[in-house]
Amino acid sequence: MMTEIQHLETEQRNNNTQHIDELSTIDMIKMINEEDKKVADAVEKNVELIAKAVDCIEAQIRKGGRLIYCGCGTSGRIGVLDAVECPPTYSTDPSLVQGIIAGGYSAMFQAVEGAEDDTKAGEMDLKERVFTSDDVLVGISASGRTPYVVGAMKYAKKLGANVISVTCCTNSEMGQNADIDITLLTGPEVITGSTRMKSGTAQKMVLNMLSTGTMIKLGKVYGNLMVDVMPTNQKLVKRCVSIVCTATGVTDRKAIESLEACQYNPKTAIVMIECNVEAETAKKMLAASKGKIARAILQFKGGHA
Repeated sequence: MMTEIQHLETEQRNNNTQHIDELSTIDMIKMINEEDKKVADAVEKNVELIAKAVDCIEAQIRKGGRLIYCGCGTSGRIGVLDAVECPPTYSTDPSLVQGIIAGGYSAMFQAVEGAEDDTKAGEMDLKERVFTSDDVLVGISASGRTPYVVGAMKYAKKLGANVISVTCCTNSEMGQNADIDITLLTGPEVITGSTRMKSGTAQKMVLNMLSTGTMIKLGKVYGNLMVDVMPTNQKLVKRCVSIVCTATGVTDRKAIESLEACQYNPKTAIVMIECNVEAETAKKMLAASKGKIARAILQFKGGHA
């Protein structure tokens, strides 16, 4: 076991930071920052695979499937974080994007380190969520060898589901069990083995791309505006008004009138204003255009999307 770990890229000693404990505070922080700069480059090398993963996720969601993240420790928490931000940001049903972490709910707040070694638990947690072949599983692990995640991935593969791995080590077991293997070679950590740092940052960037890219393709973004935001607090109510004003050029008053007529759905309000139609008509137009505002407007004006 120790020999296996010692060969992982994420467990190597970083030659650049061997004397970080002897530096002044400012030099210490600069050193961490220099290492962090390498993360975006590692992600960039995987953009084609990330794009392929987004297309896969969109296709399965349109079939009625879900996006399920699965990980342990830092990786698991990153998956949960990305999942729980989708409903308020894009008005998705909480079941559409889910994060599963080894050790369950309590592991979000207090480490349950032994939970990652239970291969069967990964499978059982997917069964608990009635995982099917329509769903997409994204396994997340810096080492790419975590038994809990491997167990979940093998079960998903057995069902015929699409499986994606997000790891930071080459030739990983997770990668071998994935349809799409996203390997982020961020190199040795600033503090040896502390994968909550560069590895975690890289994983967070990729998950941001997976969920955001999927939501854009599902029509939840117009231009670069967050048009499916859920107005659950005063800030978000004001954001809805601002979005409609920015997209259409109308006054705050007109935006509010339109939003009130459609239960504060910015997408519907924008189509109402741009096409001068009532809320119900705007909703039907959006349904016919698969939720895409630009396509709905173009079709209404006689164009072709």
